[in-house]
Amino acid sequence: QVQLVESGGGSAQAGGSLRLSCAASGYSTYCMGWFRQAPGKEREGVATLASAGRTNYAASVKGRFTISKDNANNTLYLQMNSLKIEDTAMYYCAARSGAHCYLLSDFRYWGQGTQVTVSS
Repeated sequence: QVQLVESGGGSAQAGGSLRLSCAASGYSTYCMGWFRQAPGKEREGVATLASAGRTNYAASVKGRFTISKDNANNTLYLQMNSLKIEDTAMYYCAARSGAHCYLLSDFRYWGQGTQVTVSS
């Protein structure tokens, strides 16, 4: 059973940075991803990281966010720089097995989420 626990959310000013962490257990080689959902909006994919290292980013965050993983500690990260007010959302860590690892892939395992709030 895969368990995912996010941390690192909080408040930041526009232009600032935050780093999200996702402690994972119960998996070996999985596709991992970050998703977000703002109030009144649908959940959207932010970034994915395949077990082989390939990454995918949403156009809205490309060049500002970086997804990475510490295999030794089974922890997934999302480094968020140059934050914008529109980045405000609940951010979720997710995992799935299989070769497909894209923003629209069907992710089976989800964390509880961590809130990110960006203000001007």
